[in-house]
Amino acid sequence: MSSKQDDLKETNTEARFEFKKEEKSAFKSEKGLTEETVRVISEDKDEPEWMLERRLRALRQFQEMPMPTDWPGQPDLSEVDVDEIVPYIRPDVDVRAGVDDWTELPDDIKDTFDKLGIPEAEKNALSGVGAQYESEVVYQNMQERWEEKGVIFCNMDEAVQEHEELVKEYFMTECVPPSDNKFAALHGAIWSGGSFVYVPENTTVDMPVQAYFRMNSEGMGQFEHTLIIAEEGSEVHYIEGCSAPKYSKFNLHCGGVEVFVDEDAHVQYSTVQNWSKNTYNLNTKRAIAEKGGRMEWISGSMGSKATMLYPSTILKGRGASDNHITIAFAGEGQDIDTGAKVYHNAPETKSTVESKSIAKDGGRTNYRGLVHIADGAENSSTAVECDALMFDNESTSDTMPYMEINESKVDVAHEATVGKIGDEDIFYLQSRGLDDDDAKQMIVSGFIEPITEELPIEYAVELNRLVELEMEGSLG
Repeated sequence: MSSKQDDLKETNTEARFEFKKEEKSAFKSEKGLTEETVRVISEDKDEPEWMLERRLRALRQFQEMPMPTDWPGQPDLSEVDVDEIVPYIRPDVDVRAGVDDWTELPDDIKDTFDKLGIPEAEKNALSGVGAQYESEVVYQNMQERWEEKGVIFCNMDEAVQEHEELVKEYFMTECVPPSDNKFAALHGAIWSGGSFVYVPENTTVDMPVQAYFRMNSEGMGQFEHTLIIAEEGSEVHYIEGCSAPKYSKFNLHCGGVEVFVDEDAHVQYSTVQNWSKNTYNLNTKRAIAEKGGRMEWISGSMGSKATMLYPSTILKGRGASDNHITIAFAGEGQDIDTGAKVYHNAPETKSTVESKSIAKDGGRTNYRGLVHIADGAENSSTAVECDALMFDNESTSDTMPYMEINESKVDVAHEATVGKIGDEDIFYLQSRGLDDDDAKQMIVSGFIEPITEELPIEYAVELNRLVELEMEGSLG
């Protein structure tokens, strides 16, 4: 093992996420969102006319739609002012489409991702890696054996140029149209970077592909778009990691994810998000599953000041299934509002939702979910389980499930539990030789195990480290 890898393993998790670099950019847009800004972004990317037209249409929709302010118990978004956000920063990298050789990256960017463990993970556990810095993907690589089978893993800007017809057909047309919500419209107007994944028919990618998104600059917004197309009988696991250091000004993350799961295909989408405590995380993520298709969402969300994140799946074909597993962690001054939405639009469809939340030091977590079973979706089933764990009397946890059942021949179940870490549990573990902090961490680790056991070991370990840091109040 190299000395750099040894150093990485010895680097504590706080240092790996909280470091920051001096801003160096080749191009930086003005603050705010105007038609001129949108045109400048599109021109800088040399996009085709149809993409510019979609951006401008999304801008008009954003301007016409009100901010969401009337949801019961929603996070406070009054600080979110798009006019104070820099929507586009192109880092100082010579190759616009990114490089496929890690050594070709500028030293400061390479050092950033070295500290986050990206090259090490690529060597040990991944079939492909994409790394985005600010608004642009700076590194993209896919193992040759997958490229030979027709698998495509590239950044979205390259996909617009090299796979134009596919992008034109799928990009924000059916899955996440800009009209879906105000932040989807914002995303459609100024999106930049992200991942494009295409898996041909009957092809199984048996190692995960990963993209990592890093915000380094103060007062910026990151708006990456991820588009995954899994053809009939194919299988792929996509892992997304996100982070930002703490700054005095708020940052905005407003990504978009679209997943198309064809007949009998299987897609697992895993994300571990560790934003700083002045980041607003407002994403729109949705999948469409055809007959027999399987979609899995595994999400870990922590660190941000406020999160509104509800991955949704439309079960469009008979026998399609969906599985959501979520963990949310809220500390002092944090409001983490997460959940899931599932639409059963065909017979014999199945969904399961498992939500785990942890709150301490007055933080708030909330599960906000929707299950819709359409008329005619007979013999469908859904089960929702929400478990909340609180450290103190100042913290709060809410559960807001909503179910629309329009078919009688279905199986529907919902269960919610709220609990505190009990003194007797701590005492028992202390009697076995653990101190107070270790005892609490062991209880929490057991609580989130259903999520960590679904992740590759490297990411399960990292998620546990992040939770430990949140419990210590070390980040932010």
